[in-house]
Amino acid sequence: MGYAELQRVLGDAQGLTEAAEAHGTLTGALCAAGAYRLEDWLGEILPDGRADPMTRESCRACFEATARALRDADMAFQVLLPDDDQPIDARATALGQWCQGFLYGLGTSSIDDVTALPGEVGEVVRDLSEITRIGVDARESIESNESAYAELVEFVRVGVQLLFEELAPFRVSTAPPAAESLH
Repeated sequence: MGYAELQRVLGDAQGLTEAAEAHGTLTGALCAAGAYRLEDWLGEILPDGRADPMTRESCRACFEATARALRDADMAFQVLLPDDDQPIDARATALGQWCQGFLYGLGTSSIDDVTALPGEVGEVVRDLSEITRIGVDARESIESNESAYAELVEFVRVGVQLLFEELAPFRVSTAPPAAESLH
C-alpha cells in the first residue's frame, strides 16, 4: 500500500491522523512493543478504533507489509511518504509527521524514556525528534532542498532499521507463567 492509498483509506474512515503519521506510529510501535496488534494500531488512528471491513483489510495489509519489511534481512523497509511528484514542502511536512508518529509509537512500549536510550540508538531517537521540526529552506535551491530531503529520508529509513534491531529485547513479551496442574 502506498501513501496515497493509505491517505484515502484514512480519509474515508475519518482517521485521526494523516497517512505519514499513522505509518510512523505503526513502525515505532512495531520496533519497540512486542505484542502490538492491528487492533492497537486501529485504536490509535481511527475514531473509537472502529473500521468497516474494507478499511480494516486495507489497514491489515499495511500493518503486515510494514512488519514484514522491518524483519526482512535485505533492509526492505521504506518510510511511507508522498510520492516525489508532490511539492517538497508537502513531503517535508509529511516526513516530520512520520517522525512524530514514530516517536509516539515508540512510547507505546515499556521503554521509560526513549530519548534517554544509550549510544547510537539514543542518538537516532534524538535526531528523529529534531526531524519533526523539518522545514524547507526558501533561500536554498530546489535541488539543494531535494537533496537534503532525500538524505533525511534515507537517514530515517536506515535509523529505523537500526532501532528495530537494537530494540529487539524490548519486543520480547513475557508470557504469564503456566498454571501448574495439581495431580
